[in-house]
Amino acid sequence: MTTGRNQPRLPIYLDYQSTTPVDPRVMAVMLPYFTEKFGNPHSTSHAHGREVAEAVERARAQVARLIGADEREIVFTSGATESNNLAIKGAMRFAGQRRKRVVTLVTEHKCVLESVKRLGEEGFETELLPVTPSGLVDLDRLAAALTEETGLLSVMAANNEIGVVQPLAEIGALCRARGVLFHTDAAQAAGKVPIDVEAMQIDLLSISGHKLYGPKGIGALYVRRRPRVRLDPLFDGGAQERGIRSGTLPAPLCIGLGEACAIAAAEMADEAKRLRVMRDRLLKGLMAEVPDVVVNGDLEQRLPGNINVGFPHVSGQALLAEVPELSLSLGSACTSAAIEPSYVLRALGLPDELANGSIRIGLGRFTSVTEIDFAVDRLGAAVRRLRAAAPQRTGAPAA
Repeated sequence: MTTGRNQPRLPIYLDYQSTTPVDPRVMAVMLPYFTEKFGNPHSTSHAHGREVAEAVERARAQVARLIGADEREIVFTSGATESNNLAIKGAMRFAGQRRKRVVTLVTEHKCVLESVKRLGEEGFETELLPVTPSGLVDLDRLAAALTEETGLLSVMAANNEIGVVQPLAEIGALCRARGVLFHTDAAQAAGKVPIDVEAMQIDLLSISGHKLYGPKGIGALYVRRRPRVRLDPLFDGGAQERGIRSGTLPAPLCIGLGEACAIAAAEMADEAKRLRVMRDRLLKGLMAEVPDVVVNGDLEQRLPGNINVGFPHVSGQALLAEVPELSLSLGSACTSAAIEPSYVLRALGLPDELANGSIRIGLGRFTSVTEIDFAVDRLGAAVRRLRAAAPQRTGAPAA
């Protein structure tokens, strides 16, 4: 619905870290492969299969170019959760007794933390490192954790809640010097900030289609060829994807992911500039509307379209209920059912009250300045209402 000539279409979507809409250009490329070009990409003995196989390989090359990889290093998966599981479990299980230790950060995505936990149950040694109050890794502490027994380090490129971008090149150099495999969950970063697996010395990298304007249900895992990284597959089957990930590829989704990566590679720099301007406008507006706005996570080393802010003396859940015309979140969509404060915000050292009063605002390709200004107005008014309703929390006189 609309609210007038100068008002944006409601509700306004401001949760781009949760998921992104499929870009119409991506959809246009995908559609023929659902109906007209329906061959099995593994049935290359006939024209129908070869046509689709060629399109899938073009998509593989498009994904590879986005991260500076070779197309032979790209394995299609169902998404970043599978890619993360395959990278972490696959690498450590293949290493077996040679290197029994895996290291990660306390602020990683749940699927990384749970994969590491499962390895611990299998007898591997695990270590979860803390982060600094800015959300960034302490490189000295990380270096000390990379012992001779360490087989793999997993550090996400950009955090899904607070948007901080980790120093991948520095981390990669530490790992390479110590012979430790470096995996990064780049679901939030791929297509948003530049990534070069060679320059950053990344060995394994996870991508999710629906985080960069591609379809849901598709992702990719980069697996370095030189020096070669070996993985135990998660499941058995027909040995597709070089035996690393069996199963018939969903060709339309692979092709959509490829097109999404190609668009991101071409437009990433300009899009990042636009998003930074809007993010700064949003933050400046919020700070002008209400006092005591707290930014969670490093403000400089972060995704251009992410801002995670806290409002002291205000419940985040109550705030979201006050602004139904805005699609926002308290944090990760994967833990949105949790009633406890975000474990990521707790890791930054935030008290429970402030962690509970924080929201994630995700801007994206289709966000407009009009929507930003509308959101600032609505959020500012909602925070003031909530604070006025609880004057004893702020010391302010009753209205």
